[in-house]
Amino acid sequence: MITYGVILAAVSILLSVFSYVMGNVYQPHWSIQLFGFLVLIAVIVYGIIEFKKQNQGYLKLSEGIKIGLGIAAISAVIGVLYFVIFATVIEPNYFENYIEFQRQTAIETNPSMTTEQIEAGLNMSKPFMNVGFFAGIQLIMGLFFGFIVSLIASLAMKKTNPYQE
Repeated sequence: MITYGVILAAVSILLSVFSYVMGNVYQPHWSIQLFGFLVLIAVIVYGIIEFKKQNQGYLKLSEGIKIGLGIAAISAVIGVLYFVIFATVIEPNYFENYIEFQRQTAIETNPSMTTEQIEAGLNMSKPFMNVGFFAGIQLIMGLFFGFIVSLIASLAMKKTNPYQE
């Protein structure tokens, strides 16, 4: 489980670094996000499959969910640690730049909005522009998607041992 969590985190971090290098850190291309989600699915499913193999082909729903959530939790914690380092050391102006990106996006997508309306919207989002909030959301989302994927995979792969209760 730890190995798969580290693998998932490593791929996620590599995708994040790729987005940063390509200049898309504030709005990664949809294909990168899709690829990251497909990797999440693949790693969790593979981890559950490996557990099932080691358990003579048997898998309880609860075991599959535990494995999947464990992989997702390890990956999410490592991802949060990376984000904290990224937003405080690598890109210390991350949140200021993100707010400016939001401003430019609002101007481009809503040209009829006044400057005051845009600023009011940005001021509403500023309290959430901090490492703690982003890290918390990243952790929650990682666990949520990990739960959904492991639930579906475990339901598809479950096989109870008739000799166990």
